[in-house]
Amino acid sequence: MIRFVYGDEIHNYPTLQDTMHRDRAIQFKQRLGWDVAVDEIGWERDECDALNPLYLIWETPGGRHGGSMRFLPTTGRTMVNDHFSHLADAQIMSPFIWECTRFCLSPDANSRTAALLSVAGGELVRAFGLSHVLGVFDARMVRIYNMIGTAP
Repeated sequence: MIRFVYGDEIHNYPTLQDTMHRDRAIQFKQRLGWDVAVDEIGWERDECDALNPLYLIWETPGGRHGGSMRFLPTTGRTMVNDHFSHLADAQIMSPFIWECTRFCLSPDANSRTAALLSVAGGELVRAFGLSHVLGVFDARMVRIYNMIGTAP
């Protein structure tokens, strides 16, 4: 099941919240070797998680995280403007452009999960009347994006 959950509501889904942050730690710290913080309970979180993002989450039938993405409007703080500003000529700020970060798949995700998240992302774009979604991603993700037919 796809869930759209704001950061200030994620605590209402404790298993989903716990497994999402643990899966992020596995993917970003362990598998990809990124320099991210993992806390004492095994969660990967950063300053953007405190900004009330909209999480798009694939919830497994058992109530666990299967995959997720995190969205923030560019009218506020974002990773691209706060940490990757050297990649653009100017700050990107528009109510019609949102940033997508922390695309994460559970180690147990099946081959369709990434595609389902992409389709749900399209629904989010339509529902909020967005013109663009932007994100900075690891070059190793190009293979996965190509596999699911999503051109970054």
